[in-house]
Amino acid sequence: MRQQQIDHVLTSMLKSHDNVSDLNMTVDKPFQVESSGELAPVSLTPPVDKLTPFQTEIFALNLLGGDRRLTRALLSKGSCDLSYQLPGKARFRVNIFSQKGCYSIVMRQLATRVPTIEDLNLPPAFSKMTAEMNGIILVTGATGTGKTTSLAALLDKINETKSIHVVTLEDPVEYLHLQKTATFNQRELGTDFDTYASGLRAALRQAPKVVLVGEMRDRETVEIGLSAAETGHLVLSSLHTIDAGQTINRILGMFELEEENQIRMRLADTIRWIACQRLLPMIGGGRVAAFEIMGSNLRVKDTILHGESEDRTYYRIIEGSQPFGMMTFDQCIADLYINGLVTEETAMGYASRKAIVGRAIDSIKSARGEKTTTIEGLAIDKEYGKRGSFGEREKWK
Repeated sequence: MRQQQIDHVLTSMLKSHDNVSDLNMTVDKPFQVESSGELAPVSLTPPVDKLTPFQTEIFALNLLGGDRRLTRALLSKGSCDLSYQLPGKARFRVNIFSQKGCYSIVMRQLATRVPTIEDLNLPPAFSKMTAEMNGIILVTGATGTGKTTSLAALLDKINETKSIHVVTLEDPVEYLHLQKTATFNQRELGTDFDTYASGLRAALRQAPKVVLVGEMRDRETVEIGLSAAETGHLVLSSLHTIDAGQTINRILGMFELEEENQIRMRLADTIRWIACQRLLPMIGGGRVAAFEIMGSNLRVKDTILHGESEDRTYYRIIEGSQPFGMMTFDQCIADLYINGLVTEETAMGYASRKAIVGRAIDSIKSARGEKTTTIEGLAIDKEYGKRGSFGEREKWK
């Protein structure tokens, strides 16, 4: 398979459906694209009903382009990440991985323009994040929930408003930031540095005010990130966690038990914001983001220092701090339901605490004059106690 054929297949896949976010190539399945959160087959000429192991391997080798480092990573670790450009049409973040002795490929389409906070309709807290001068800001969530896009929007706002040096460490570089008010240097893992830890250590000697670390993958990276935040840098990064409490616990879990108290103190001093994301299917098609956002205040710091208890949890603190820009997933999902963006089934399915969202939905329905229950035909039994004569009732005593 030649390069022109690869590009032709990719172009056909992009044009096959609306809102294509990912291209998927898996053995025993046809070429597929993810459109609005669901996989759909792609019709090609000549047709490919089921990809063979040979076809996916040839496709993968063409994407690798003879790169020795990537080939070595694929053979030794079982997967590798790279970027691929379809000239004049699209850029992709690519992951090639082995499964059952075969190769599979997933290609995430990257936006050609850096989105803004306004474009993404991000919560007001994101604008507050851009005003931070130091500390750590984490954007978390499962794979494919838009963490990188939200971080790119944050950096774009900084790029528009501050004359500072920004260094990004990415795997691979997804959004290309133009040189605006800020000065950007974007470095790619494998090409410009070998590990996040070494790249971050080097960044501290490059006089940046803001450092983006694509992902906090290990203890060493977290430790250097904490040191950077403590020495006056603003560190932005991501983690694969589902809420703010789990994010703190995940970081603590990277360290030994005897180090926990010290790490808790360092986190309490440096964490500025944690924003967690989920993508929900939207009414009418497409997806909409729901957020949990935790800022830093005395109660949050105290909970990071001493841990959660029955009366003091991150959820309760966030729930009671909505006036300060914080919100739980459940509060955000209830707002999405109020605005008619998601169905009741979707809201309940993605809720963190279903009882809380259920009560919120019932309250909304009641205010609209809608039914809050499917139970019908209930009435007071006025004959209760009057059935049978006094003598008949006496027999049962």
